[in-house]
Amino acid sequence: MLTRQEQLVIETAGRGFTEITRQVREHVAASPVRTGLCHLFVQHTSASLIIGENADPDVLRDLEAFMSDRIPDGDPLFVHTAEGPDDMPAHVRSVLTATSLSVPVSEGELALGTWQGIFLWEHRHRGHRRSVILTLQGEPD
Repeated sequence: MLTRQEQLVIETAGRGFTEITRQVREHVAASPVRTGLCHLFVQHTSASLIIGENADPDVLRDLEAFMSDRIPDGDPLFVHTAEGPDDMPAHVRSVLTATSLSVPVSEGELALGTWQGIFLWEHRHRGHRRSVILTLQGEPD
C-alpha cells in the first residue's frame, strides 16, 4: 500500500464555489497510485467541500440560493458575530455540508461521474486562502 499526502492552496474570491477538480486530477495523475482512494480535507471551519454538477452553473447558483435562504447572514439567532454578520452562518454552512470527501481512484484516475466536479465552497463574503489536504492511498502499477 502506497500513501502520498500533499497540500493544495486554494484562493477563493469570496462566497461561492471554486472548482478544484483539475488540481486534484493532476495530483492523482502524477502519483503512482493506480487503484485506491483520494481523500480531501479542508482545514477550515467556514468553508466546505462538495461533489456537485460541473456542467450547468445554475446548479451551483441554486445551491447557494438555498443556503442563503435557510441560513441568512445577520440572523439575530446567532451570538457569534466576531468577524461580521456572515461569521456564524459560515460555520453553520460548513457543519451542514462536508469538510472531507473521498473519491475512488481507478486505473490511475479519479473515478468521478460524467457531470461530477469537486468544489471548495467558500462560505465567507471575503476571499480567503484555503488549505486542502489531499491524501492518496492505494496500490501502484
